[in-house]
Amino acid sequence: MALSVSQQLQRFLRDNAATGALGYPIPFLSTPESGDVWMEHEKLLVSCLRTGDDKGAFLCLERLIGRFGATNERVMGLRGLYQEALAEDETALKQVLREYDDILAGDVTNTPIAKRRIALLCTLNRSSEAIEALNELLESSPTDIEAWAELADLYAARGLFSQAIFCLEEVLLVAPNAWNVHARLGELLYILGSTGNNVHQATVDAIGRFCRSVELCNDYLRGYYGLKMASDRLLSLLDSGSRQTQAPHNAEGRQLSVQCVRQLNEQATLKLAEATRDRTGDEQNRNELVAATRLLSKGDETRVR
Repeated sequence: MALSVSQQLQRFLRDNAATGALGYPIPFLSTPESGDVWMEHEKLLVSCLRTGDDKGAFLCLERLIGRFGATNERVMGLRGLYQEALAEDETALKQVLREYDDILAGDVTNTPIAKRRIALLCTLNRSSEAIEALNELLESSPTDIEAWAELADLYAARGLFSQAIFCLEEVLLVAPNAWNVHARLGELLYILGSTGNNVHQATVDAIGRFCRSVELCNDYLRGYYGLKMASDRLLSLLDSGSRQTQAPHNAEGRQLSVQCVRQLNEQATLKLAEATRDRTGDEQNRNELVAATRLLSKGDETRVR
């Protein structure tokens, strides 16, 4: 992998040696440039850092600085990422953090640096400060779905599921068709049902989110996995005969019948069975396929008993 990235970088830099060579485009004297070229520089920089090619990453960063200047906010963020990757210990990381603080003291609107600071706080296991910084960032940029999603993860890691759910609902206001976010919201609602008093309503709401997830992406394995787990739980609650569970309602207030829950459970089981049978060579989703196989096996054992 590292060799492949290195070879790709050398070829890319050679093919685009003239692009941005003058520092800024001049008609007739410079090669016409495209934003895609500079986005590729960024991608290769990150790929080099991931594979340990610090020299290659520096070459990309040098090109970006030469084209956009060292004070460009996006370039400053990439330079910070480069410094973090090269830091040898926690002391060096803390020095980078101090540099971020100095930059933000002069310009609190520098979003790339603010985000790098938050990421570094998470790396240093200073989640309380990261949460505070994310809330401050979202006050000035309330539609930043990346920040909302990160804040949701931090809240969930601390067991603050109601706050995490609120954050993901904010993500869906901006990206309502993000099927993975619907599934993640379903997972948090399912967990909330395990820890809270209103297990029935939380489970019904989780089912609604999982249904929306697979409606938007028909082969989304994680959505079907969650749908089966949530419907299994709700069926168990309904079978217990508790008065509270006789007429569960979804988020729109419509009653969810036992027959409907069974049909959803059967559909999820069918889709998981198809996936485990037809996608055995899918290495990218290997862990999810293993989990689905175990869930189906657990269901088979329950029926045998």
